[in-house]
This record gives sequence, C-alpha cells and structure tokens, in this order.
Amino acid sequence: MGFRKKVKVLLEQGTQVSKELASKAGEKAQDWGEKGLQASKDLMNKAGAKAQDLGERGVLVIEIKQLKGQVQKLVDTLGLTAYEALVTHEAESISVGTPGIKEILDEIASIKETIEQKEGELQDRKER
Repeated sequence: MGFRKKVKVLLEQGTQVSKELASKAGEKAQDWGEKGLQASKDLMNKAGAKAQDLGERGVLVIEIKQLKGQVQKLVDTLGLTAYEALVTHEAESISVGTPGIKEILDEIASIKETIEQKEGELQDRKER
C-alpha cells in the first residue's frame, strides 16, 4: 500500500472515530439535558407545593386574627350590654340569664372553638 493510500485510510479512520465521538458526546449531552430538565421540573413542583402551603398558612393566620378581632368586639359588646343592664335598666345584678348576655357568650364560645380548630390546622401545617 502506497503512502497516499495509507494517509487516505488513516484520514477515513480518523473521520470515523471523530463521528463516533461526536455521536457519543451528543447522546451524553442529551441525557444530561433530560436529567437536568427532570430535576428542574421536580424542583418547580416542590417549590410550587411549598408556595401553596405557605399561602394557605398565611390565609389561616389572617382568618385567626379576624376571628380574634370578632371576639374582642363581642367582649366589648358584652361589657356594654352589662353596663346598660346595670346602669340604664338599674338591674341589681346580671347573669347569664340577663337579656343579651347568653347570646353574646355563646357566640364568643363558638368563635373561640373555631379559632382553636384553625390554630390546630396551622400547627399541623407547620409540622409537615
């Protein structure tokens, strides 16, 4: 085999090796790309779930604050009702049977129960 023929064979072999390396590199790059894409999707799903959880916790905190505000208003109303019964209506004493008192106390108890439920739910979410 002549020199030119040997050079031609070596060049063809070199070209073939280069093509195989490029093909393998392309496959590896595609594999890495797919793995990277899947990892990104997984991360986005986890981030989305965490954001939703934080949003739901925020809603619970706001609801609890609003309910506590309602309780405070009812306590104010209870005080006013007691004052009116004692001063305006000249009652000697007041009790749960005094008009308006039981209803307010029942409403306060109901709201406090709701607050406890929501605080429990909030605590459960924090522990997850």
